[in-house]
Amino acid sequence: MRIAIGVLGLTVIADQAVKWWVIDRLALDQRLFIPVIDPYLNFAMAWNTGINFGLFGSDSVVMRYVLVAIALAISAFVWVWVKREGPTAALQTGAGLLIGGALGNVIDRLRWGAVADFINMSCCGLRNPYSFNIADAAIFAGAVALIIFSGRGGPKQPQK
Repeated sequence: MRIAIGVLGLTVIADQAVKWWVIDRLALDQRLFIPVIDPYLNFAMAWNTGINFGLFGSDSVVMRYVLVAIALAISAFVWVWVKREGPTAALQTGAGLLIGGALGNVIDRLRWGAVADFINMSCCGLRNPYSFNIADAAIFAGAVALIIFSGRGGPKQPQK
């Protein structure tokens, strides 16, 4: 599971470093919007107290810790599952991305009480009202990798 640990670590570091740069150095939390390649790519600050697209959002401290616990439980489940599945390089990469992204968002919840979302992408005359972050992209990519590559650990021995 060395690959998973490496990818997990790089994902958390990249996520937190970009958030530090955008929020602390560029002061996006105060400016709220910074055009980058408008309208295709912008930084638009959004504090997400819920899960995807703000679902189950709440300013409740209890809900914050419930979401932290859920993220940690899912991360633990994915770790154990991939280890039992037969940790191929592809599965380890997917697990590292998913768990690293989840931990990046857990750090946000513990630090700020919400997840810092700021990447906003639009195209073709359609304005996307939602923002996301590096951790969200890693969770998505990791989940896709786990779906695509699970069950490919080679032939299983028949049970007697």
